[in-house]
Amino acid sequence: MRLSTLLSLALAASPLAVTARGSLGFALGARNNDQGGSCKSSTDYEADFEALKQTGATRVRTYAVVDDFYKENPCQVAAAILPAAKAKGFQVILGLSADTEEKYQSEKNALSSVLTAELAPNVYALTVGSESLYRKVPACDLLPRIVDARTKFSSLVQRIGTVDSWNKFQDGTADPIITGNCEHQPPAQGINFLLVNAFGYWQHQNINNATATYLDDLQQAIGHIQDLAGLTTVEILNGETGWPGDGGENYGEASAGTANEERFFKEGVCAALAWGVDVFYFEAFDEAWKPKSKGDDGTFSDETHWGAFYANRTPKFSLTCS
Repeated sequence: MRLSTLLSLALAASPLAVTARGSLGFALGARNNDQGGSCKSSTDYEADFEALKQTGATRVRTYAVVDDFYKENPCQVAAAILPAAKAKGFQVILGLSADTEEKYQSEKNALSSVLTAELAPNVYALTVGSESLYRKVPACDLLPRIVDARTKFSSLVQRIGTVDSWNKFQDGTADPIITGNCEHQPPAQGINFLLVNAFGYWQHQNINNATATYLDDLQQAIGHIQDLAGLTTVEILNGETGWPGDGGENYGEASAGTANEERFFKEGVCAALAWGVDVFYFEAFDEAWKPKSKGDDGTFSDETHWGAFYANRTPKFSLTCS
């Protein structure tokens, strides 16, 4: 099916077919592009925001309050990014790692020491867990952590939810979180903020079919959420999408390269924005410090070339939609 036909059907069938255009944001890493992956300071984040401003973006999202990828050198993400966001007029969707109760409690305590009434206006939302369901954390283990975060921080932050892969929303895995209902737990108010991650690339799609796959995945996930929660109860954003540029690795029929990255942005991201979906592009800048990541199937993948910008904060291509 041609992309134009698929998008027309999606617009006709979906309650998201609104006149308001979606806004573009970026997933933002916590470390500098030096050999050791040193932690970004507030000054580093301010430089990031200055570069991102040229796209019209005013929002970014992060993944942890404290980034402990390198255990010997943890990064105090919230403490560094929030003053920078305030200085540069940005808002942040702050992530709290929550795959285990111990980790969630540590993240909650760290955020409690940082989040003040002065900085709260620069926090657009909190997300508890990042693709936790994809990593097989039970929904009924994650839900109490989200509810606890809402109890703890709702006086400062209105939107508190989670983010996961599109298929975990589409296939029912996330239903207890959407509805707030878990067996042997008191009923909870349903979650009001969800981020859906969707990638044509990770579906092994050739660039010619990547946009159609991406939009269809988004529509399936959003449609299922709205079937359960109603059309206006939950704010739903595209939490991640993107494509690796030159130097990246191929994945099945998905070929890395900056030309394909630009094409996916112009066709896929711009179509979702026109559809009225807020999109967070993965990611803002190339991250040369990253080691290869190991997937569920045991294979290793390079994630150092996914930026819309090079590591020196110059854009790879025009980040505008005509």
